[in-house]
Amino acid sequence: MSAQSVLILGGTGIISSASVALAAERGWDVTVVNRGKSESRPLSADIETLEADVRDPESLTAAIGDRSFDVVADFLSFTPDQLHLDTFRDRTGQYIFISSASAYQKPPAYSPVIESTPLRNPFWEYSRNKIACEDVLVAEYRASGYPVTIVRPSHTYDRTALPTLGGWTDIDRMRRGAPVIVHGDGTTQWTLTHTRDFAVGFVGLFGRDAALGDTFHITGDQAPTWDTIYRALGRAAGVEPVLVHAPSEIIAAEAPDLGPGLLGDKAHSMLFDNSKLKALVPDFGQRTFFEDGAREIIDWYDADATRQVVDAGFDALSDRLASRFAV
Repeated sequence: MSAQSVLILGGTGIISSASVALAAERGWDVTVVNRGKSESRPLSADIETLEADVRDPESLTAAIGDRSFDVVADFLSFTPDQLHLDTFRDRTGQYIFISSASAYQKPPAYSPVIESTPLRNPFWEYSRNKIACEDVLVAEYRASGYPVTIVRPSHTYDRTALPTLGGWTDIDRMRRGAPVIVHGDGTTQWTLTHTRDFAVGFVGLFGRDAALGDTFHITGDQAPTWDTIYRALGRAAGVEPVLVHAPSEIIAAEAPDLGPGLLGDKAHSMLFDNSKLKALVPDFGQRTFFEDGAREIIDWYDADATRQVVDAGFDALSDRLASRFAV
């Protein structure tokens, strides 16, 4: 009996890479489609890789030929026009769309968030586009029975991904003894999910008839405060950070590129009830807590100085905000 097949659009990103590895480990015949190799997250030699521009339907169709797949996992669609419904119509038993937990109502009316929590984010266009994608997929399922499953990750990270506003610049400032800016008062709770934990829940949904036409968020169970997150990174970096709190609205005004993701996501306490997923995928659960994840991150950056890029603009912004809000 041949192995079940999964086609993953993407496959080398923070969220998808561990899922590719776990699917192969569990015996799935894995094919990945993307535009090229990732130095940070290289695929193992046993993973079939097809190069194509997934934004070009002809390029994608040429790459996959007339093949069908038991599962298609789409990590690369961000707007409705980028969905691949026609490409895989009658060619897959399950089309998994990776949406985002940032699509949930902001600010949240209640906690913890469940899958039926309303979707509305007036702050972030990225989230609104994901909601629009979901609307198309749900309508298609209702109209034709298209075998769609919607997955909403929250803040998923790996060793390459610092979760703080300034990334490596914050770590550099910690080690210099310079104050580090934390949005709000630092007590907002934030759910962080290691990509290895996400993979267990995600791959566990492959080929599950009970998941068709349904939606699942895949998030960790731990929700530390932002102060706790910054201090965990400081300990991993060998220092006790000096934290200065600044209003999220002021940070967003001073740094417009950070504003949508901050006001539309990170500034709100986000806790999730994962019981729906756990009922279908009992082996899902948090195995990597951020204290350990923080050490993995710092070790990765410390292993290669070229990764330690300081953003001069954010560094200067941190100085300005610290001088204004330091107690």
